[in-house]
Amino acid sequence: MTPDPDSHSRPYSLLLVDDDPEILALLQAKLGKEQYKIFTASEGEEAIRIVNTKKPDLIVLDVNLPGLSGLEICRSLRGDKNTRDIPILILSGRSDEIDRILGLEFGADDYVTKPFNSQELILRINNILRRVYREERSSDVFKYGDLTVDFSKHEVRVKDQLIQLTLTEFKLLTRLL
Repeated sequence: MTPDPDSHSRPYSLLLVDDDPEILALLQAKLGKEQYKIFTASEGEEAIRIVNTKKPDLIVLDVNLPGLSGLEICRSLRGDKNTRDIPILILSGRSDEIDRILGLEFGADDYVTKPFNSQELILRINNILRRVYREERSSDVFKYGDLTVDFSKHEVRVKDQLIQLTLTEFKLLTRLL
């Protein structure tokens, strides 16, 4: 399904942070179907702990949380050299213009308001991951049995024999991996 915006060689991991158990369950169900590895937290300090131990590829973050607010978490993560580059998508019930501006000023990569369309949210997550991890993917080499795909060189080998593919064939193959 989706864990592969443009042929990433491992499933992406997401940290979902929301104090509403129904929202967390909905997000976990929808994003789990997309083959993402999912971590969840329902309060700020727990979210920080998970970020520091699990290093998720992207964080979906509510603003109104017990303990540390989503904005405080965002500012804290952006101020830490080990976490500053993790993409953050704020998912909040606060829909005023000033709230969206504050979220982006605090370092969020995107801001989606509740209620939300789950398909739109998935597409936004995919787009952020594709953009942020593009450079990492370009140096990846995918191996499976006798098959080797070098994404940076656009080469495919089977049993160390170079297979000539057109660009369209190569793109199709990388989508299937």
